[in-house]
Amino acid sequence: MRAGSWARARIDPPERKLPVLELKAGRILFNGWPTGVEVGHAMVHGGPFPATSDSRTTSVGTLAIERFLRPVAYQDVPAALLPSAIADDT
Repeated sequence: MRAGSWARARIDPPERKLPVLELKAGRILFNGWPTGVEVGHAMVHGGPFPATSDSRTTSVGTLAIERFLRPVAYQDVPAALLPSAIADDT
């Protein structure tokens, strides 16, 4: 959703929605376009040999998500809304 449309849609402002979205989404995107890379079962690779010599892991796709505890990407999120751990002033 575009940032300017919150008021027109009569929904909570981003300050209240962001904590909810962090628990449900893997990417938080403000006024931009996603990468276009699908996180699908068929997407599996890890780079050139010897990086992919272990077939139990991958750097992309649904299996890669299992390598991380809780991935959340913040793309074009205003600095005031970022968690303090990743804000520019830290």
